[in-house]
Amino acid sequence: MNDHKIAAIELKSEARLDYFPQEIISNILIRLPIKSLIKCTSVCKSWKSLIQNPSFTDTHLSHRVSCNNQNGTHLLLVHSVCSKRFCSLFDRDFVRGEKEDLYSLYYDNHGFDEYCKIELPSDLEEIILNSCFRVVGTCNGLVCLVDELGCHGYNLIIWNPCIRKFVSLPEPAVLRGGCEASVGFGYDAITNDYKVVRLVTLSDQYQNFHEWPTLFQVYSLATGSWSRLRSDLPLCQMFCSPAQAFVNGALHWSAIRRTNDAFNYFVLAFDVGSELFREIMFPKSLKWDPSLALRISVSGDGKSIAVFTDWRKSHTDYFLDIWVLKEYCMENSWTKLMILSAEFPQRNLPKAMCFRKIGEVLVLEDSYELVSLDIMSRKVKTIGVYGGQYCSVDSYEESLVLLDRKYGVS
Repeated sequence: MNDHKIAAIELKSEARLDYFPQEIISNILIRLPIKSLIKCTSVCKSWKSLIQNPSFTDTHLSHRVSCNNQNGTHLLLVHSVCSKRFCSLFDRDFVRGEKEDLYSLYYDNHGFDEYCKIELPSDLEEIILNSCFRVVGTCNGLVCLVDELGCHGYNLIIWNPCIRKFVSLPEPAVLRGGCEASVGFGYDAITNDYKVVRLVTLSDQYQNFHEWPTLFQVYSLATGSWSRLRSDLPLCQMFCSPAQAFVNGALHWSAIRRTNDAFNYFVLAFDVGSELFREIMFPKSLKWDPSLALRISVSGDGKSIAVFTDWRKSHTDYFLDIWVLKEYCMENSWTKLMILSAEFPQRNLPKAMCFRKIGEVLVLEDSYELVSLDIMSRKVKTIGVYGGQYCSVDSYEESLVLLDRKYGVS
């Protein structure tokens, strides 16, 4: 069939579709799943233009979020890495040699049923410095990846696994010498822009830890560039703080600062829209301890933040606290939901991952199995998921974001 006949068929198809009002077509397409919409882009040029329109992308995402909330069909992205040469040193994870690197989506229901496995774009294997990426965070169907499991990597990726498109970020300001970097990923609803924030504490400038300066940069997906290095943030040190929580338009990390000859923890919050920082104090009972690990998370209702505090001296001497900020930014509303020690229950629970929509907490055991912890009864149930030596769990929504991009297709 020659090009003229193909063009004639396409014109006839579009003419038939024009009988339907645009509003009706749009209302039908908005209700379709992602895979069906991708196929619909091949039906005719007008449908392709409609589906790739950012306005349609936003409306489709809002509809999916509303339906998922109504039906309780929430997804969790589980990234698990298994390697014979895995180790942790100074709170940093290292993956070397052969490894099994899996990305999977699970329904956050009582059965924790698997939804699908996700393949990392093959193009990314060519640019990665270390053995695998780390998931920084997820937002509106996008996954931010950073290449830092091992050596300091400067490869940052924004990836939509549903439509198999990604954007490779330009290299941020490379700070030579020792440094500790924390990364965050969030969305500015006012400007409809996705931003990556990179905080870097320089560890080779001064002798005293509490004097180490922290700088930051912001990447904008809309402009495709990094801001200049900035220092207008509260005095703090970001020492091995990989976990972040994006809630209420702000990114949150656990930070540390020395005041009155004592180290203190606090929450460093960054408003993605205004690009200004603020502080949220932790409970006063949460004292600094070099053996204490803090992990920031989104609260169970998604409206505030939580912190998992993990103190571990040995396999039989540890505790896990779960705190929730009941009223966002109201520091007197910190509430301890539970404290779990080695005596109860009789199993090791060293690392809490995140809250589930059903109110339980996903926990990674010493055996690298993911289990679900009921906060009220303190009972643990197996869910049949192997987390691996390195594991992350993030909420996920399928979306069309990046569909209008003409590059980064794997």
